[in-house]
Amino acid sequence: MMSFVFAIDAKCVFRGDGSGSFNGIGIKEGLVMNKMKSIFLLVGIAALSITISVNAQAADIYKIDTAHSTIGFAVKHMLVSMTRGEFTDYEGRIQFDKGDLSVFSVDVVIQAKSIDTRNAKRDAHLKGKDFLEVETYPTITFKNAILNKTAGGYDIIGDLTMHGFTKRVTLPVTISGPIHSPFGGEVLGIAGEITINRQDFGISWNKAMDQGGFVVDNNVKLLIEIEAHKEEQK
Repeated sequence: MMSFVFAIDAKCVFRGDGSGSFNGIGIKEGLVMNKMKSIFLLVGIAALSITISVNAQAADIYKIDTAHSTIGFAVKHMLVSMTRGEFTDYEGRIQFDKGDLSVFSVDVVIQAKSIDTRNAKRDAHLKGKDFLEVETYPTITFKNAILNKTAGGYDIIGDLTMHGFTKRVTLPVTISGPIHSPFGGEVLGIAGEITINRQDFGISWNKAMDQGGFVVDNNVKLLIEIEAHKEEQK
């Protein structure tokens, strides 16, 4: 059988019988090595995906118990008093593992029209175009959060969206539990407060006072008291 050899460059040689070499490695051997590398890469990706999935499943998910929770606020009125209120319709879930803060997440949705200051006329004003505009912006949300340990407790850093504006805020909190409930399951508690400027969320209505200052302060204190119950893994 006639055979022939030709060279593409000094390091690559092919022969008529299908053999050859590249950088001193046989063509067939090179193909096998490339295939093995691909297999190892796929195995590595699969292992990483499994690890991420296991970590996600390991973190417990807690559903907010609205009957034992409060999402409230307080704002100074006419420079001399504090007007307080709360939102009565909301839902949320918290993913938490005390041993691995990196898996933390929170997703809270508040119905803006549920604002309650124990005064129907004032509540109607707050729901209208001067403040929350609940028909246009029906929900207030808090999500995309991370959890950092601090000297005094924890910081929840997340996206607060209200009145069509989103702002990254830091909520200092204390976390209690999880503890076992005598009624079954585990319970988690989160409490904290933060002061926001309502102007950052496009809520700017006000009236000037005769002696200086304004009727409604720009700074609004948000008060959070959460009780959440662990959901059973399905």
